[in-house]
Amino acid sequence: MKNCKKFTSADEIPSHKSHFVYILACADGSLYTGYTTELLRRLAMHNEGKGAKYTRGRGPLALVFWEEGPDRSWGLKREEGIKRLNRKQKEQLIGGTPR
Repeated sequence: MKNCKKFTSADEIPSHKSHFVYILACADGSLYTGYTTELLRRLAMHNEGKGAKYTRGRGPLALVFWEEGPDRSWGLKREEGIKRLNRKQKEQLIGGTPR
């Protein structure tokens, strides 16, 4: 894991291209996990309703966790690993209950 952030503020979100796995807290209390190479662009897409089908209509969305890794393979494996965690394990990963 190259970089890991929990409960980031907007000015801490990286704008460079890399490989990121992230968790969003949705307004309905659910958590969404995704992978991208451009975190700021992807967050904007989610907030515009053009991101994943799951997040559409579940806004406002808050970035509660992100990790930066070395390559796409790492990112896809890490995303899948996080998606397999139960709710309690995800909350431990992000440092507590979101919001």
